[in-house]
Amino acid sequence: MTDPILSVQGLATGYGDLRVVWDVSLQVHAGAVTALLGRNGAGKTSTLRAISGLNKVAAGSVELAGQDVSAMPAHRRVRAGMAYVQEGKRVFHRQSVEQNLLLGGYTRRLGRAKLRREADKMYDLFPILAQKRALPAGSMSGGQQQMLAIAQALMAAPKLLLLDEPSGGLAPSIVAEVMDRVKALTETGLAVLLVEQAVEAAMSVADHVTVLDIGKVVLDQPAGEIADLDLLKAAYFGRVGATGEDDRSGARLV
Repeated sequence: MTDPILSVQGLATGYGDLRVVWDVSLQVHAGAVTALLGRNGAGKTSTLRAISGLNKVAAGSVELAGQDVSAMPAHRRVRAGMAYVQEGKRVFHRQSVEQNLLLGGYTRRLGRAKLRREADKMYDLFPILAQKRALPAGSMSGGQQQMLAIAQALMAAPKLLLLDEPSGGLAPSIVAEVMDRVKALTETGLAVLLVEQAVEAAMSVADHVTVLDIGKVVLDQPAGEIADLDLLKAAYFGRVGATGEDDRSGARLV
């Protein structure tokens, strides 16, 4: 297997003196989705924030394409090839769809004509955005805004895309469409780290699964080796034996 685009080792982070993530290690490879799962409060979003540079890395390391970015500020991580789509469809509601996309490519320091050509690539990926390009982003549906948020992040030409709860507040049919787009992105070689509460939706696109509980990894396994969701439920609710093995599947619990 090729070297990972993202390698996180022994990550610890939190908010001020409050530690919420104690020991997280994971990898994300080019052209693959790693799903980071866990119940509410497990530390998933805090992990993403530390990887992106919004939270301080208190211990451990974050490497992007072999470069240690643990102490690098967030804006430099973006320029190094990392993009973060935060929970809640965070777009500029009063700006047009196209203006949102052009703002997303700001860090690349391209001329306006080149930026528009990059925006055209996003319209190819998300045809609905082409139809809405002149409309205010806030006038679109929640699913369309989520697609815009992803496209806006892609305008920075990242190697790694961090996605936090892209299904939040969306109808199941729209969730499926968003996940289809996420999976299609990996065909371009993009590495994706996906935080998601909708387990079945995440499993539909995941190549690898990492489950957190109370700020620590309790399951780390290729998605194809998880026969059913029982193992994930066991990891979610702490039903892990002293040996660290679930005898029904042979999957590795850590």
